[in-house]
Amino acid sequence: MKPSGQITEVGRVVEIDSHCLWIETIRQTTCQSCSAQKACGHGIMSNIAKNRTHKIRVAVDASDIAGYRVDDEVEISIPEHLLVTGALVVYLLPLLTMLGGALLFAQVWAGDVPAVIGAVTGFAGGIFLVRYHAARFNDVGAFNPSVTRLRAANSQIIGRVS
Repeated sequence: MKPSGQITEVGRVVEIDSHCLWIETIRQTTCQSCSAQKACGHGIMSNIAKNRTHKIRVAVDASDIAGYRVDDEVEISIPEHLLVTGALVVYLLPLLTMLGGALLFAQVWAGDVPAVIGAVTGFAGGIFLVRYHAARFNDVGAFNPSVTRLRAANSQIIGRVS
């Protein structure tokens, strides 16, 4: 049963570090049920990258790491609100800093060239802030996916992980 407010995905453990698991998942989309799939850029990219896998880093307590093996099937989840917040940080922050840089440079120096330089500078600053945010919260458990179910390599359900 899916926890409410959680986005879940099933994956396979491909690597185990001292404090994290690397889980491989297959990209899934709902493009087949969409009426705009032929004209949609996401649908076209989805067809090109069909069955492409992704590696997701999942932080695990060092005391629990011994319970996992490579090729174990796991269910991972992340709260929906974190996905929305993350999307806002990744997409909106560089856009806002780009606009802010363009406005600031245009106010200080006249002309289009300073506005373009300000936009590029602001965008680069926004990308830096996104990378800083990602590095700062990289090991904070509340901001990372968590393992909710472990299935051993022989597909026997071991149980839920809290």
